[in-house]
Amino acid sequence: MVSVFLLVMAAKGAIAEPFYVPSGSMEPTLLIGDALLASKYPYGYSAASVPLNVSLPSTSRVLGALPERGDVVVFRWPGDHSQVWVKRVVGLPGDRIQMKQGELFINGTPATLKPDGTGEAENDDGSKAAAPRYVEILPGGRSHPILKLRAHGFLDNTPEITVPAGRLFVLGDNRDNSADSRVPLAEGGVGLLPVDNLVGRVETVLGSWDIAQHHRSPATWLDALRGSRFLTIVR
Repeated sequence: MVSVFLLVMAAKGAIAEPFYVPSGSMEPTLLIGDALLASKYPYGYSAASVPLNVSLPSTSRVLGALPERGDVVVFRWPGDHSQVWVKRVVGLPGDRIQMKQGELFINGTPATLKPDGTGEAENDDGSKAAAPRYVEILPGGRSHPILKLRAHGFLDNTPEITVPAGRLFVLGDNRDNSADSRVPLAEGGVGLLPVDNLVGRVETVLGSWDIAQHHRSPATWLDALRGSRFLTIVR
């Protein structure tokens, strides 16, 4: 039994590990209740790769590599390394990042936004609200959906920031409900994410359950399974 446990822990530490989405900051790409599989080898390994919910000191990476712009990543939150968060990488070292009127600018060029109907944003308490949905196209051509709850969100305008070496700029796809690199660490956000805090790249939604259903009769809990999200690729 000990050898099996050690084998499982080694696989989780070196290859891939499951994670759970507790908030709506990455809607509509990821939903509250999604179970994710993140691969660890694309970015190399550091203390952040240890498959335990404990706070360990940061270390440099072995076999390290930077994410690609647009990757969805899990990482140790700089404010408490026992917490694992998930966001999308939009800025790499050397990039100039700014938000203007809700549009993302990378190195002075706006990411293309295409209206994509109306989506649904879920709050932590299970309540839902309609939200305009867009497809955002990053320089290089990678695209993903985003939600925009408000026309004039308080994070819609930021100063231009040059991402320093060893850091990343990350955003949530739910742009008005995400404490990300637009929010300083001291205010509960991510700030500029240290590369050494990366855990892995999100690859797949393994399964999904609408946790807002937990307060209902157990006889209805199976109805909360989101079958259409099982084994879907994350872009």
